[in-house]
Amino acid sequence: MSNGARHVLGVVAGLLLPPLVAAGLWFGVGELRLEAARAFQISWPAVGVLVATGIGLAFLAGSRLSPVASLLGGLAFTGLGVLPLLAALGVRQPPDNLLPNSLEPGYLTLAYTGLHLVLGVSLLVVSLFPSRWRSMAEPTVYSPAYSEAPSPYLPPQSGAEDATRPMYRD
Repeated sequence: MSNGARHVLGVVAGLLLPPLVAAGLWFGVGELRLEAARAFQISWPAVGVLVATGIGLAFLAGSRLSPVASLLGGLAFTGLGVLPLLAALGVRQPPDNLLPNSLEPGYLTLAYTGLHLVLGVSLLVVSLFPSRWRSMAEPTVYSPAYSEAPSPYLPPQSGAEDATRPMYRD
């Protein structure tokens, strides 16, 4: 795959996956918290959503597509993580009723515990590794003269035994 195609797919993944990961985290964490507070039970659908979200997050962090995906996701999560810090400093915040009721408890839990900031910074750091920006390396091609020389460490290629080498028998 060419570098251009890798980066285009990385941009597409970076635009689609972070909102899905955020919604999965918010729903899963909020549902688990509310179910534990209400009936001291585990919400298995929330656990399934969190597992799927973890897979999406791992794809963002470790994908060979392009580091643009983790860069865009890291910027989004870092921005979400900075919002509670700005609120503590008195900066005006967006209205509270932007999220559906099923996502708001999870968002508030993750925002005020600082996990958005942790996820954002980790995705940003993952995208900084130089090896992720390079395409797959071409295999090394050796000169034919180098590969035709017999190795002194291997037995002779012909069926004849070398007279100078002792023979060991089991």
